[in-house]
Amino acid sequence: MNLHISSRMKYLTVLAIMAVGVGCSDLKENPDFINPDTFYKSANELKLGVNGIYDDLNSGYSGYFYDRYVFECLTGDQIGWEKGPLQYNLGNVSNADEYIEAYWQISYRSINRANAVIEIADALKDPANDALIKRLKAESQFLRAFYYYGLLMYFDNPPLTIKSTKGISELPTNTGGKRAVIDQIYADAKAAADVLPASYTGADAGRATKWAAKAILMKAQLWDEKWADAKTTGEEIINTSGLQLYDNFGYNFDLAHENQGERLFEGQVSAGANANEWAVHSAHFNPEDYPSELGGAGWSWLSATQEFRASYDSKDKRIDATFIESYPTGRFGKINGQYPTVKWSPTADFNLSRFGGIVKTDANPNDPAQMIFGKAWAGKLVELGINYNNTEKNTIYLRLADVLLGHSEACNESNTGDKFVSINKVRARAGLPALSGLSQSALRDAIIKEREQEFVFEQVMYPELRRKSKFGGTPDYLGDHIKHYITKYAVGRTLKARDYVLPLPLKELQGNTNVTQVDAWK
Repeated sequence: MNLHISSRMKYLTVLAIMAVGVGCSDLKENPDFINPDTFYKSANELKLGVNGIYDDLNSGYSGYFYDRYVFECLTGDQIGWEKGPLQYNLGNVSNADEYIEAYWQISYRSINRANAVIEIADALKDPANDALIKRLKAESQFLRAFYYYGLLMYFDNPPLTIKSTKGISELPTNTGGKRAVIDQIYADAKAAADVLPASYTGADAGRATKWAAKAILMKAQLWDEKWADAKTTGEEIINTSGLQLYDNFGYNFDLAHENQGERLFEGQVSAGANANEWAVHSAHFNPEDYPSELGGAGWSWLSATQEFRASYDSKDKRIDATFIESYPTGRFGKINGQYPTVKWSPTADFNLSRFGGIVKTDANPNDPAQMIFGKAWAGKLVELGINYNNTEKNTIYLRLADVLLGHSEACNESNTGDKFVSINKVRARAGLPALSGLSQSALRDAIIKEREQEFVFEQVMYPELRRKSKFGGTPDYLGDHIKHYITKYAVGRTLKARDYVLPLPLKELQGNTNVTQVDAWK
């Protein structure tokens, strides 16, 4: 299904969210504006409004997922050679930067859309479609919880608003801090899970399910360190959903298994369905020297370090789907009508520059030992062999493996239940030996490592590391990562408290007197 709804709305607010942004590329409005107070007369019209909330899950050039690309570069495991990715690698974050501002605006635009749809659903009279209206309201509650969790991942005190914004005077406050946001995620996720179906078929495939709502609930419980609650929620998903890990890890990222099985929630992407809406994953993550006629973008700037790729056990079955292990290079042009192939090697030259880590220009194309590269390119995200404008891969946001690792974490931190069973399911799929007999701290370390190797390039590790870290405290996984990156690559950066949280954007502070900046950024 294609849930892409091209917004034709005009927004006038400090947060760019004053009206519910709902429109459809098939509709011809005259004038080019929909009044939410008069438009919604039936469940089918309400469904268009809900589609508008899903719309921001798609990753345009400066879209929701792209901004996460940039934030992830704070850890030093994912690297970029210019612009935002480079600046975040260097720790140069500002409350005026375009990435924070864009992510903030997208998040609150979608939250306000959800607020409006929930209000409309409560007032809508369409008796023949009462069940559909309730489901659409539940989808909106899930999406509001999802976007609030997306803010919690990076900001400690995002403002909370659960009413649609009607005017410039109705600005939200963050006096409740993250406590208020977490409590709202709990309320929305629980309400959504009570109504949403376990799965969909046909045209509705890809919409929010009961298990997606339960997964967001569990993630919020982990953030809140409610270990017993997270354990209970995780066990409900694991034991009653009927979901299992795919035998093949790569099924999580291919086209054939979209919106199925362990893929709990994903943003719908299809250039074929809508040429105006496509992800930029390939453009950003394609190998730098991948030939343009095969789909290379020429401005590919994001990868993981050679050291990160080398940290995998050589028998790890996730490697082939996670990384691009070989590809045709355009570095030498065509030889005998074909671009020569290069292969990843832990011994290839590597540095943080644009060309540091791709095959050398003086390599002999006829010598396989010289046709090697060191950068760790993202196999999960790219689609080699097609123009990057023709993206079809969905953007994955929630997977069953996240629930399994969260369950082991909850058991470990609460010292209850079997803390090894769930992580060992993830490791078994990867072809790795089971863990046993580890102390609480050793298993905590193992879960962090498993998350890193399971979810690299899915833009979740900066939040996961900061969730389990405290500046100057113990443990400090985030600080350890950053300090290692600084030392190994002689980066001119100093670890600081501001590395552990993003600032509220400058425009929000200037336009909304109801919010205060997080302490680290005052």
